[in-house]
Amino acid sequence: MLWTLLFSCSLYLHGALVSAQGVSRDGEIIKQIKGTNQELAEIKELLKQQIQEIVFLKNTVMECEACGMRPVDPIEPSCVPNPCHLGVECIMTPSGVKCGPCPEGMTGNGTHCTDVDECAVMPCHMGVRCINTSPGFRCGPCPAGYMGPQVQGVGLAYASANKQVCKDINECENSNGGCVENSNCINTPGSFRCGHCKTGFVGDQVKGCKPERACGNGQPNPCHASAECIVHRDGQIECACGVGWAGNGYLCGSDTDIDGFPDEKLECLERNCAKDNCLTVPNSGQEDADKDKIGDACDDDADGDGILNTEDNCVLVPNVNQKNIDQDDYGDACDNCRQVKNNDQKDTDSDGQGDECDDDIDGDGIKNDKDNCKKVPNRDQKDRDGDNVGDACDSCPYVRNPDQMDVDNDLIGDPCDTNKDSDGDGHQDSRDNCPAVINSSQLDTDKDGIGDECDDDDDNDGIPDLLPPGPDNCRLVPNPLQEDLDGDGIGNVCENDFDNDTFSDIIDVCPENTEVTLTDFRTYQTVVLDPEGDAQIDPNWVVLNQGREIVQTMNSDPGLAVGYTAFNGVDFEGTFHVNTETDDDYAGFIFGYQDSSSFYVVMWKQVEQIYWQANPFRAVAEPGIQLKAVKSDTGPGENLRNSLWHTGDSTNQVKLLWKDSRNVGWKDKTSYRWFLQHRPQEGYIRVRFYEGQQMVADTGIIIDTTMRGGRLGVFCFSQENIIWANLRYRCNGQFF
Repeated sequence: MLWTLLFSCSLYLHGALVSAQGVSRDGEIIKQIKGTNQELAEIKELLKQQIQEIVFLKNTVMECEACGMRPVDPIEPSCVPNPCHLGVECIMTPSGVKCGPCPEGMTGNGTHCTDVDECAVMPCHMGVRCINTSPGFRCGPCPAGYMGPQVQGVGLAYASANKQVCKDINECENSNGGCVENSNCINTPGSFRCGHCKTGFVGDQVKGCKPERACGNGQPNPCHASAECIVHRDGQIECACGVGWAGNGYLCGSDTDIDGFPDEKLECLERNCAKDNCLTVPNSGQEDADKDKIGDACDDDADGDGILNTEDNCVLVPNVNQKNIDQDDYGDACDNCRQVKNNDQKDTDSDGQGDECDDDIDGDGIKNDKDNCKKVPNRDQKDRDGDNVGDACDSCPYVRNPDQMDVDNDLIGDPCDTNKDSDGDGHQDSRDNCPAVINSSQLDTDKDGIGDECDDDDDNDGIPDLLPPGPDNCRLVPNPLQEDLDGDGIGNVCENDFDNDTFSDIIDVCPENTEVTLTDFRTYQTVVLDPEGDAQIDPNWVVLNQGREIVQTMNSDPGLAVGYTAFNGVDFEGTFHVNTETDDDYAGFIFGYQDSSSFYVVMWKQVEQIYWQANPFRAVAEPGIQLKAVKSDTGPGENLRNSLWHTGDSTNQVKLLWKDSRNVGWKDKTSYRWFLQHRPQEGYIRVRFYEGQQMVADTGIIIDTTMRGGRLGVFCFSQENIIWANLRYRCNGQFF
């Protein structure tokens, strides 16, 4: 580049000299030479700058080449950023970075993880779709006709250990699966099918199943279409109208209040063919004080004296003047102690004189001040323990206990109450005539001290009950010759009256027990379940219809009215009715009563409610029918009270065996019929409820052996005006 510039300058000077030869003026030449020198100076300066730039560029290039030749520093391993799979832990080790295991439900080396297919181990129920997710899995809903959880989780181990279980729904348990009433419903996996009519019924799923017109023994059925044909052991036929019907069985009419009397008169002569004198209020005794054909139970003026029952001090006896000398709750016209207050009107010997003013309460001819059993007849005044309480009424006849304390209300005084009961039948071993065999009834026909349940020869006639040369054709009546004229297997002496108690087997509620003949709660034990409580008063029990109807009139603390007859196995039925629109609490019945800490109770609440006393714990009652086994460590008191109120188990107090899943409370002024079957030896319990002719609740078969037999009664808790009508019990144990 430098040489190019010099050559250009030479050419320029040469041109200038040539030009000077043709010009005459020297000044112009000198001027041109100066201009040229100035331009040369500028070119020189420019060349110098370019040389400096070239040297700088050369040095720069050389330095860059030197940098490239130096060694590169190594990069240190680091967990930032995380080189592992998302969610996997990055771990620094002396040898470098290490990735942890893949997350549950994935597989790989930690750097790279892929999803595991849990569906491969088939965790879902057969026929249910398994959906693999990343990670994890989930199962679809159970198939129609089955029920179970929608399982979901993560990992093969979880999927293998927690497989979905879909259980078959038994459609037949709910309204017979939709099959017609009295037909067979057959449950199948995931479904059901309707079968033929049940035994004793004819028809099909279109026409319905109606009772066949034949009795169980093959004889023609003479009963009404709404009646049951019952064949007794001697072959006799009995017709009984069904629930919600009444009559003699050959003719039946609708019975709205289920008290055993039809709404309209039937063309038959028996008493229960007459028209019900209270159509909507159960009154199985049909009491009618003023004979106006309106039963006392539904008559606003039962005695017809012009004074309403609510204001009348003698509801069943006319007394317009309302005279009342002793100022108790009963006017003189009906007061069995006119000059002594006695609101309970108790009259033990039924002589018309109330106990409060009767100088011989039990009517045994011995005045009260000299009688060692004032309320139990005992002319002999026998008193073996010398405690001034006669053996007839002494709760410990061999041990002195003048105070007669009986804390657990089991009729055995505390000093001789061991509470040791090996067979659980409610009788302590020291008093049990079969201590190792369940026999709550304690029946001992031949009075040999050995109960029939463990006695090989109940009537002691030399013919064993079952073993050769028996079996005895009259097990309860001595007949060593075993005469049997008609050859029916029943001896002549007990034909039609197996226990020989003068009540024929057809009407005898316990045909194999001479001590029990008819349903009767006229004598009963009152058990107060909250004796210290003062929130409410104790129940007031009124017994009607010769012991087959009970009425409780007060809004009361929890309490029981318990009959004195104990049963091995029993069928117990009755009509339950709350005859008021006031209050909404508990009513029911009991069975297997052994003491005030041990019994079964069937109880029905109308609405949900928290008990108003929160001590000792908060008790919540739910509406609906409940079956409970009471086995209380404390006995009557606040613990048992709140446990009875509460729907559910209470530790060491009450166990809930069953509850109606409908959660439906009882209706005001509506009649319900219950049927209980209790077989203590097997622990079999079943209760059914009917509203009119329709069954509304069924516990199904429940097995429980908490109480192996006991007594029957009724129960109330804070509910007034309860009626238990048309009560019936029947022995149904080992032999019948």
